[in-house]
Amino acid sequence: MQESKLRDQSLDFAVQIINLVKNLKSKHETIISNQIGRSGTSVGANIREAQYAHGKPDFISKLQIALKEANETGYWLDLLYKTDYIDEQTYKSFDAACTSLRVMLISSINTLKKES
Repeated sequence: MQESKLRDQSLDFAVQIINLVKNLKSKHETIISNQIGRSGTSVGANIREAQYAHGKPDFISKLQIALKEANETGYWLDLLYKTDYIDEQTYKSFDAACTSLRVMLISSINTLKKES
C-alpha cells in the first residue's frame, strides 16, 4: 500500500516540479531550475526503478538514492525561496510535499532493513 502511495506522490511531485521549472525558465532563471528539475524528477524515477531491483539490497539502494534526491530538492527549494524566485506559499507547498516523500522513503527503508 505505502509503495503505491509513494509512487503516486512522487509522480505528482515530479509534475509539480516540471511546472515550477517552466515558470522559472519563463523568468530566465536557468541555474537552479536545471538542478531542481533533475533532482525533483529523479525521486520518482528511482522509486519506479526500484520496482525491478535485483533483490532487496538493490531495492533499498534505489530508495536511498531517491531519498538523497529528495533531500537535494529540498535544498534547491530553500535556495529558490531565499532568493525570491518563489513566494512563501509556493515554498511551503513544495516543501511539505518534499518532506512527505522523505518521511515515506525513510519509513520504507527502515522497514525493509528490519526485515533483512
